[in-house]
Amino acid sequence: MKAHVGDRLVLEAIHVGEPRRIGVITELRHADGTPPYTVRWLDTGRESMVFPGSEAHVEAPHAPHRPH
Repeated sequence: MKAHVGDRLVLEAIHVGEPRRIGVITELRHADGTPPYTVRWLDTGRESMVFPGSEAHVEAPHAPHRPH
């Protein structure tokens, strides 16, 4: 997985009833765009360092948002 600052990180729910989480990547830890990423979550406004798993994907900021 590779990303750029400003891309969206989408974490799909892995358990029934859990919401998907969407955040904006605010900082890269590696110049090649590989994880981990610092992400500002849209639902809380908080930032955290994320090591995304298989439930995650990156969307460019100009890409249409994919519904769940």
